[in-house]
Amino acid sequence: MSKDSTGPPPSGLNRRDFLAATGIAAAAGLSGCVGTVAQEGREVNIAGSSTVFPVTEAVASAFTQRRDDVTVSVSQTGTGGGFSNFFCPGMTDINNASREVADVELENCGENGITPIEFTVATDALTVVVNPEADWIDSLTVEQLREIWRVDGAERWSDIDDDWPDEEFELYGAATTSGTFDYFNEAIIGEEANHTNDYHATERDRTIVQGVQGSQYAIGYFGFAYYSENPDQIKAVAIDDGGGPVEPSIETAMEGEYTPLSRPLFVYVSDQALPEPEVQDFVRFYMEQAATDLVSEVGYVPITEDKRDENIERLEAEIDEVTS
Repeated sequence: MSKDSTGPPPSGLNRRDFLAATGIAAAAGLSGCVGTVAQEGREVNIAGSSTVFPVTEAVASAFTQRRDDVTVSVSQTGTGGGFSNFFCPGMTDINNASREVADVELENCGENGITPIEFTVATDALTVVVNPEADWIDSLTVEQLREIWRVDGAERWSDIDDDWPDEEFELYGAATTSGTFDYFNEAIIGEEANHTNDYHATERDRTIVQGVQGSQYAIGYFGFAYYSENPDQIKAVAIDDGGGPVEPSIETAMEGEYTPLSRPLFVYVSDQALPEPEVQDFVRFYMEQAATDLVSEVGYVPITEDKRDENIERLEAEIDEVTS
């Protein structure tokens, strides 16, 4: 199998035509834009997780309808790629993350005088998908899923079940810079084995959709939002964690039934960017929207009102600290 670990082209969130003309800060060009951003202000730059991207995209679109004086731009670089290449070097204001910030990333940020401020914004039901024509499979146990995705594990569908086709897997999954990769590796593969390198690795979740859609013997995984956009093109696999198969959904994630692949989603705000009024306003708006149907419309579970209030209280305290 070929391995595609190249990052995706960035995607701007403000859909208006004038932004297309002026350009949007992106992964490949953020380093060249930092000076301009600092001089002009009224811009919020975000990189990181492709899983969190749809939430941030929806929030940013709603925000810029209210604040057409602020440009919000986002790149899909993977959680780790966002931290190491953009956020910790001080090139972005916010990092989308599908896992908690790692110790090495905290150290990297600290070396540059940056403290990441964490906010939980949603819950995801990380989803395993197959081709709709794969009529032999509706569910997998965690152990079967581990055998498919670990190094030196199963190579063919028939290795998992004698009644399944004697055909090799075609694997599509998150790149190693992705928080989705880290979470899947921890929740499914575990510490005693390693995730296979023999798969199509990408930060483009829609590439996974296309790959699985194009091969009867393909299997992949990504955030639930990308499945919910394409339920007729790919098929979700129920996961059996010992209590019987459970299908991924907003409801099963909310009720804690979809284990072990339900996970919190985060945004991290740079304390160095927080003094900027446009960053403050955007993050306030984000925290409010994270508890609304906007998140469920994207395909994730909104945070509770209590969590929203906790986020806002912490945000205001952090703003007071950096502006006093």
